[in-house]
Parts: sequence; structure tokens; C-alpha cells
Amino acid sequence: MKTKKVTAPQAKAFSVHLLTASGSFLAFLSLVAASEGRWVAMFWWLGFALFVDGIDGPIARRLDVKQVLPTWSGDMLDNIIDYVTYVLIPAFALYQSGFMGEGLSFLSAAIIVVTSAIYYADTGMKTRENFFKGFPVVWNMVVFTLFVVEPGEYVAFAVVLISAVTTFLPVFFLHPVRVQRLRALNLTIFFAWCGFGVLGLVQHLEAHPLVRIGIGATGIYLFVIGGIMQAWPNLGKGRNE
Repeated sequence: MKTKKVTAPQAKAFSVHLLTASGSFLAFLSLVAASEGRWVAMFWWLGFALFVDGIDGPIARRLDVKQVLPTWSGDMLDNIIDYVTYVLIPAFALYQSGFMGEGLSFLSAAIIVVTSAIYYADTGMKTRENFFKGFPVVWNMVVFTLFVVEPGEYVAFAVVLISAVTTFLPVFFLHPVRVQRLRALNLTIFFAWCGFGVLGLVQHLEAHPLVRIGIGATGIYLFVIGGIMQAWPNLGKGRNE
């Protein structure tokens, strides 16, 4: 039987799929930590998974993975892992922690997992400018912000409801890397949010008030800036555009 030789480009392309798949192990470690109530460890693992999710796409495009390995779907692999790390584990954390009390925590988790599952079935979730149409179910970021800021159970539940509702509204949400308008500012704010997040974890989620204000303010900016740029389509465009 003749074996098919694996080329160097194919090996490189498959290594990108392995990088993406490593997010499943990070998700497993995060879930173990969540089941044991180790919220700081859980968010660290989710943070590492977010980092992997941020770098595998650009590498895949650079190596032209879709063309080199056409029978392997990196998009499907990515979506499977994203649903676990962005949705399922944060929802489990809300429920397991009783963050909003038993009833609201259970209801919030149910809302998150159902609305997010429907969102992932939408093949038209991106605009030509690479905005997301509707809230892009980044519940890992939302739940982490709630854990750090601790706004109170009713405010937290309102945040969950508003986010879930906007999942299905034609409101633009920012992709901080791919959207070109105001890219430098948006990336700066995003990295600031990440920086405040690291401080919050270092402080074991008992963050200094300035850290809470910082992560709350940058989080609100990232939540609303897409809609603002949608309302003002020339915002951030150069004079010659």
C-alpha cells in the first residue's frame, strides 16, 4: 500500500490546528479549577485560551492553512473550543459561584448557553469592516469583569440580560484587531483592559478600587464603541478615505 507523503507546508499547517486544539486542554484545566471553586486559576486558564485564540488565526492565514489542508476545518475546531471557553465555562462559573444568588445565577447561565448556541449558528455574524453583528458572546470577558467589579446581583443580571438581547440585534460590536477604523485607540483600550485584568488576578479578584474602575471603564468602552462607530460611519476614517 502506497503511503502519501506529508509535505512541509502540510506539517506546518497541521501544527496550527494542534495549536488551536491546545485550547481544549486549557479549557479542561479551567473547568477543573471552576469545579473546585478556584476562580483565579480558572480565569488564568481562560486567559491563556484567549491568547491562543488570538494568535492561531493570523498564523493560519499566513500559512494559508485552508488551501494546504482543505479537508480540515479550522473554523469548526475554533468554534467548538470557543463555545467551551467563551460560553460554557463562564456560565458554569456564574452558576457554581452563586454570584447572583442561586436563582438568578442559574437563570443567567441558562440564558448565556442557549443564546450563544444560537449565535454560533449565524453565518452572517461579521460585517464587511469586520465588526460583529450582535454581541459576540464573549462571556469570558463579561463574567470576568463582573467577578472583579462586583456590581451587585441585580446590576450583574441586567448586564447579562442586555448582552443576551443585543446578541440578536443589528448592533455592531468591535473586533479590536480586525476593524481598521480607530484601530490604534481600540487596541490600546483592549490591552489596557487586559492589563487591568492581570492586576485583578494578581490581587486574587479582590482588586484595588482603581483596578475595578479601570476594568469597568475599558470594558464599557469595548462594549459600546462598535455601536458608536456604526452610528457615525465616518468616525476614525482618514480624510482621503
